Amino acid sequence: MSPDAQSPSTPPRVLSIAGSDSGGGAGIQADLKAFARCGVYGMTAITAITAQNTVEVTAVYPLAPEAIIEQVRAVVSDIGVDAVKIGMLGTAETIDAVSRALDWTGEAPVVLDPVMVAESGAVLLDEEARRALARALLPRVQVVTPNLAEARVLAGAGPEVEPEELARRVYALGPGAVVVTGGHRERATDVFFAGGEVVSIASERYPDGAAHGSGCTHSSALAAHLALGFDALEAARRAKAVASAAVRDGLRGIGAGAGPVNALGSR
Repeated sequence: MSPDAQSPSTPPRVLSIAGSDSGGGAGIQADLKAFARCGVYGMTAITAITAQNTVEVTAVYPLAPEAIIEQVRAVVSDIGVDAVKIGMLGTAETIDAVSRALDWTGEAPVVLDPVMVAESGAVLLDEEARRALARALLPRVQVVTPNLAEARVLAGAGPEVEPEELARRVYALGPGAVVVTGGHRERATDVFFAGGEVVSIASERYPDGAAHGSGCTHSSALAAHLALGFDALEAARRAKAVASAAVRDGLRGIGAGAGPVNALGSR
């Protein structure tokens, strides 16, 4: 079937451009689970292969820029794409490659999860890569979904700046909308801004739930709901509900570290 010949029974097609988590909790593995949960067809273009488990990342192997671009070209030229989610990038070279790869995806909406700061506080993008992200990708995406720490890096802001102002400052960098996710706040509240009113999207917090892969799940669910035809705000609300349930249903006893979220609700 050609990309333009999608039948009414064919689910929307969503492409994840992200890293692979060998432990299965985050990255493209989490993205594919979230896509399945939302009823869309998932495809992947891997940016890096990580060797990791629930305790640590032991190695990262970036893919060549040409390999990233060719993965995108191959799936889009045959299958088509209705939305794109971008996750782990890692280097300025990879960011530039992904920007070039987006030339293949046409008008499909893009959700960027800027994997910049780990939950431990470790910085995952150096200064050159952060500049490349702001220059090459932020103006091209429909929604960017930083957590609080990432929003502060993007906005060049300190801890005294409130999430609502962070959302405005990140929006000024060019995306169509910003969702500052509240996973690291006392309340599980996201902040949505698209140039009008600031909108709070709240959910119940599950302190005993799993967290590994929650950001990937949220951004993937948001991209899926854009592909399903929802506007950015409603897609963000539905993504929040999917990610919250995945945290609530998180798996226990998977490895010795942080348990993975459970987007499919399986046991």
